[in-house]
Amino acid sequence: MKTSDATAVVRAFSVHLLTASGALWALLALLAAAEGNWPMTFAWLGVALLVDGVDGPLARAVKITERLPNWSGSSLDFVIDYATYVLVPAFALANCGLLDSPYNLIAAGLVVITGALYFAYEGMKTPDNSFRGFPVTWNMLVFDLMVFQALHAWTFVIVLVFAVLTFAPVNFVHPVRVKRWRPLNLAITALWLGSAFAAARNGMVAEGAVGIGLAASSLYLLGVGALLQLAKRSAAKTAG
Repeated sequence: MKTSDATAVVRAFSVHLLTASGALWALLALLAAAEGNWPMTFAWLGVALLVDGVDGPLARAVKITERLPNWSGSSLDFVIDYATYVLVPAFALANCGLLDSPYNLIAAGLVVITGALYFAYEGMKTPDNSFRGFPVTWNMLVFDLMVFQALHAWTFVIVLVFAVLTFAPVNFVHPVRVKRWRPLNLAITALWLGSAFAAARNGMVAEGAVGIGLAASSLYLLGVGALLQLAKRSAAKTAG
């Protein structure tokens, strides 16, 4: 093997290592959750989210499939995403006190089961790279539920609704890969991340501008995919 080829392989495998580091962030988040340290739980999940945002573009840049044909980046990504998007948030939901027993276990059970099924669904991506059905971003949703205590009485209903939406023909935007409104989507995603960081740093409390930013960005990110879906259908009917 040429030196240049060996270097390319090392670079490609380093991206797999970056993706696999998500398992460490998930473990640290779980340990923090076991101690009831919710700010640190979501801080570690935030690190995992940032890694998940950059490893895909890096993988494509180093031609990872070509360099490492015997290693499945998709499989690795699914394992890590299930831990960070589903399993740890479900553990937090079961233990944070938002729901009394047995509803806490029922809600957490819905999260882990629907999440597992969604990762096995090969039709989760639409032609424009949106997600078909709620893309089990429970890390975001559980965080919002814990921050906005006013939603306490509605927690179980909200979890049930989004568990159903996992399998509904409703689109949810991928802020990076969906081209339409991408600059706005990325800006709103940055707003959510900044607001979430501020709320976590403030002991899972969002006040004033932070609360408004977190609520507005959450509603946008959860609803913009459906809005684009309706706009596309309307345009198709008009053209027809």
